[in-house]
Amino acid sequence: MTPPPARRRRTAAGGGTPAHSLPKRGTVRRAQAITTYGVGSLIAMDQESFIVSGLDDADRSWNTDESPRISERRLARLLGVDHFRLPPASDDASKDGLRVRRFPLMHSCSECNELRLHGNFNPPAGRSVCGTCDADLIPSRFVVACEAGHLGEFPYWQWVHRSTDRGSASIGTCGGTLQLRSSGRTSSLRSILVSCTCGQAREVSMEGSFRRSALGDLGLKCQGSRPWLGTSVPVQGCGLSLRTLQRGSSSVWQPVLKSALSIPPWSNRREDPLDGHWEKLRKYDTRAAVAIYLDAVFDDEWPVSLDEVMALLAAEREEDPDGEANPAFDHRYRALRNKEYERLRSGNEEGERSRDEQFVCETPLGDRSVLAPLGVTGPMLVKKLREVRALKAFTRLVDAGSTTEASEMPLSERPLRWLPAMEVWGEGVFLRLDEERLETWERSAAVAARVERMRSAHQRVLEQRADDPTAVTPSPATPRMVLLHTLAHVLIDEWSLEAGYAAASLRERLYAADDMAGVLVYTATSDSAGSLGGLVAQGEPNRLDRSVRSAVRRAQWCSADPLCVESEGSGVGGINLAACHACVLLPETSCEHNNELLDRALLTGTPEDPTTGFFIEALRP
Repeated sequence: MTPPPARRRRTAAGGGTPAHSLPKRGTVRRAQAITTYGVGSLIAMDQESFIVSGLDDADRSWNTDESPRISERRLARLLGVDHFRLPPASDDASKDGLRVRRFPLMHSCSECNELRLHGNFNPPAGRSVCGTCDADLIPSRFVVACEAGHLGEFPYWQWVHRSTDRGSASIGTCGGTLQLRSSGRTSSLRSILVSCTCGQAREVSMEGSFRRSALGDLGLKCQGSRPWLGTSVPVQGCGLSLRTLQRGSSSVWQPVLKSALSIPPWSNRREDPLDGHWEKLRKYDTRAAVAIYLDAVFDDEWPVSLDEVMALLAAEREEDPDGEANPAFDHRYRALRNKEYERLRSGNEEGERSRDEQFVCETPLGDRSVLAPLGVTGPMLVKKLREVRALKAFTRLVDAGSTTEASEMPLSERPLRWLPAMEVWGEGVFLRLDEERLETWERSAAVAARVERMRSAHQRVLEQRADDPTAVTPSPATPRMVLLHTLAHVLIDEWSLEAGYAAASLRERLYAADDMAGVLVYTATSDSAGSLGGLVAQGEPNRLDRSVRSAVRRAQWCSADPLCVESEGSGVGGINLAACHACVLLPETSCEHNNELLDRALLTGTPEDPTTGFFIEALRP
């Protein structure tokens, strides 16, 4: 991870400082460059703080020579790109890596207590110390952000002088120098004191700076700052309300990740040579027109036969949502999930496929009727799968699981034909719930009342977080969704004991809609360790029957009961009901919904009303 070179050192011909001469500040795993330290995020290295640069080709912030290309046509079409790229590696073989920029620029000196821009301390080259005291400089603990994704420096000068003038020309015109110190009396914001030596303003604490309207009361609005794109990018006025955040807060950066499974006919990699051509190929409806295009593009033999190209084009058109000229993103993403659900139900036998096949899904050999009393049907053994997870954008202040397109910040100033992504390989077990029994259970008044409490609490939290409550995406909470979600969690806990995988190595993929009622639990690793066979073995009907019964029985009791099962709301904003870290919560990497919208009472029932439990049969002797 290296800071970007100064723009003046490069020329139009591509000259400039060699990448290997730039200092490395630290290392991160490739997966972290998608999920934790992606474009626009803040990363702390020793005593310094940096922001990961954007994917601006002109700024060489991401060296594509060290970013292997990966393909997943279904996801690429959804996100409007041609292909994906792995992040640069951070190992010793890497010559460049990810580029970062220093942020925030406001620093304080632990000796003289001065609060200045980093460069104004005159630090020696390659060091972050005060040029006068030789003491380590401390990056500002506070930054400001808006819901559109912009990020900026905390306005210390305006905070001290209680000024509404946001112009940079006004800062320092009082003739004084900002200072920051801690009184040491408490660990609260009241003990962090900011002052100015001009004498025109009294020393003030940081208490109250986190109020939603704290900066708005000073007349300060977002100016559209995007420091991850560099100072060469002009700042455009935004005008939204600013919020104060701690530099290490999770609200500063949340990734918007979208994923897809490789399923037939796209899962044998035969289509890879046609990346970048699909949008043009889709314009042709006849075999003759497609053949003419392939002749014009490929001088030699076609890498894919005409029959295969036509089959792939037909599959792609079939997956497009019907009834709308320009369907919404969520509609198109659901169509992608629908196709996965259909393929998981129908399977893909290994014996009929080539060795390059990336999706193998087979029916178990045992008697599946043993699962009927539990309301479980259609188990499938996913012996081989590939998932591609792409970083579409990121958000600030807004929950990434409930964003609108307007609140997402793109990764680059200009449109790109690729996005950062990672591919994971593994195995899994897919199961469905009996539709007839599920519909009967959903109509229960007690079930509907519990889920409505969760949905209302979730919707209220989403509206509280948003500046414009009317633009908030509706909560996805339904009886079916909460039931499948909680079932996936208890199965992951159960199989982490039986299959030899840690809970953090397993992941859920929910298929919950009016026409879907399934869950896929699978391993999610970026190497071959995800395909050891231990998880697939749990999908055999007899073992699955024991697993579901055991998991539900475990969920019946929690060490935090009766407080847990009688809870009127747990988690942030009361989004969960009977769910805590002692029963059904998982590592966040395993959950699609950030451990929200869970209620084990929908599995087991409550002491007062056991009929709210879908799996009440599993609790009978």
